[in-house]
Amino acid sequence: MGIFKIEGGIRLKGEITPQGAKNEALQILCAVLLTPEKVTINNIPDIIDINKLITLLGNLGVKITKNGSGTYTFQADEVNVGYLETEAFKKEGGALRGSIMIVGPLLARFGKGYIPKPGGDKIGRRRLDTHFEGFINLGAKFRYNREDHFYGVESPEEGLQGTDMLLDEASVTGTANIVMAAVLAKGKTTVYNAACEPYLQQLCKMLNSMGAKITGVGSNLLTIEGVEKLGGCEHRILPDMIEIGSWIGLAAMTRSEITIKNVSWENLGLIPNTFRKLGITLERRGDDIYIPTHENGYEVKTDIDGSILTIADAPWPGFTPDLLSIVLVVATQAKGDVLIHQKMFESRLFFVDKLIDMGAKIMLCDPHRAVVIGHDFKSTLKATTMSSPDIRAGISLLIAALSAKGTSTIQNIEQIDRGYERIDERLRAIGAKIVRVE
Repeated sequence: MGIFKIEGGIRLKGEITPQGAKNEALQILCAVLLTPEKVTINNIPDIIDINKLITLLGNLGVKITKNGSGTYTFQADEVNVGYLETEAFKKEGGALRGSIMIVGPLLARFGKGYIPKPGGDKIGRRRLDTHFEGFINLGAKFRYNREDHFYGVESPEEGLQGTDMLLDEASVTGTANIVMAAVLAKGKTTVYNAACEPYLQQLCKMLNSMGAKITGVGSNLLTIEGVEKLGGCEHRILPDMIEIGSWIGLAAMTRSEITIKNVSWENLGLIPNTFRKLGITLERRGDDIYIPTHENGYEVKTDIDGSILTIADAPWPGFTPDLLSIVLVVATQAKGDVLIHQKMFESRLFFVDKLIDMGAKIMLCDPHRAVVIGHDFKSTLKATTMSSPDIRAGISLLIAALSAKGTSTIQNIEQIDRGYERIDERLRAIGAKIVRVE
């Protein structure tokens, strides 16, 4: 397994362009299974998780043509549904959490969808109930093999039927899966308490361009009029908001002057203002974000009544849970204290012990909450050797290492590669001293 060697404490400078959004790409790629016609997708990130899904689609019989960097054409006109019942698929599908979203399209178009228990980050319990309850509401029959941890849904002879449903949680992947199943169901489906993240909006817009009839896009109430078939389309994936937030955090922690290009400001939600609450200056310049050198550091803004600033995650349009790890590491050098409340996952804060080893002042209250006492750059973090437990903690530790004086080593960097494209090359381009050792 590879490692990163990082010489920290160096100011960075330059421009960096965010990759295509990983979480959007996972949904969009699964949607190509809904039509036998060609679908061209642009701005696909070249990362491990996405490449695994593309390989899985190829093994299902989808014809794949790479047109250029980040651009592919897919045609699912000869899908081998029998592959779903092979041992190879059980191994392949179980290695990627995003593979759960092939079930909705396969169920809608071919009448059945199977999936092994998906993998992904070890950040706590991540339930699949919302997905399968949605399919059952549409008329599908559910079965689960406890011995093999293998899930399956099959549509009745008359096909899926539109219905009204209230989701028990605003699951992004659950909403995406249900929408992809409902677009080919008979009649009207309403989905209340639907997720409304920009990436889910992008999926709905793509499906509509293919001939679907989805209204309420961007709200938590989606209405879907089923159609008989969908056609091809061309679609461009948004820039990755999580990577954009990562670069904001990197600029602040290393007190660097960085411009983040083409960020799609209108799709960033609370992200810019959340970093501003930490005292970070960021300017909108066209569709770019400019972060100046924070020579005097950054000071946390307390709440109106003077109480400690609390930053918590919430379903969109709330603050995304994927950036709490970044906010936490940035807070270690702020002037002031911050309470981080990770509501959605119970194991995502456990990486703080590595930051404490580097000299950060953090009190882990429970699996969901941590209080960070900022150093105000009066004492820098110390270089150390650490291992990346998951994608988001991995990038947070990388940012910490780039700010720390001395040479740090990060192991298990495959976790970072799962979500960040050629990150070492792109960091070197703005002056970072980072080396990949295989």
